[in-house]
Amino acid sequence: MAGHNKWSKIKHKKAVADAKKSREFSRLALLITATAREAGSAEAPSVRAAIEKARVAHVPKENIERALARGLSADAQALESVTYEAYGPAGVALIIDTLTDNRNRTVQEIKHILTKHGGSLGAPGSVQWAFTKTQEGWEPTTTISLSPQDAERLKVLLEALEEQDDVEAVFSNEASSEADA
Repeated sequence: MAGHNKWSKIKHKKAVADAKKSREFSRLALLITATAREAGSAEAPSVRAAIEKARVAHVPKENIERALARGLSADAQALESVTYEAYGPAGVALIIDTLTDNRNRTVQEIKHILTKHGGSLGAPGSVQWAFTKTQEGWEPTTTISLSPQDAERLKVLLEALEEQDDVEAVFSNEASSEADA
């Protein structure tokens, strides 16, 4: 009866949950680092908001302190916010907001994900016309209705993009989309 103990049933679910939690912790630590570097002080409201967001997500205190120290240190790598424009299945417009320390690596990873899932990277300005910038991100001004097959392909693409470490948010102009981030 090998393989029939409780741990063998739990470990697969735990691995998926732990990977998701790890991605979220990394994303929040990167946010703290970037806001601390931008503000230059741990007391700035934007830094406090990022720290509070991390606490709500149960990020360990040591991780928060490490990210804050990394953001305030003088020799830290510069993080930059980059927005990519792309097309998904059936011509759906995508805006991908990223926060990265290496533009070249990030653009290659995004290109790979897009190509693998039937999308393509667009030139700057090729997709922004279909969106309006708001406080929450990007709101579509025009929407596209998709067939069930294309909607499923888009869902898989969006999940793959959101799993990429440097991606902060992904917005699409799919008609049934609820600001996908």
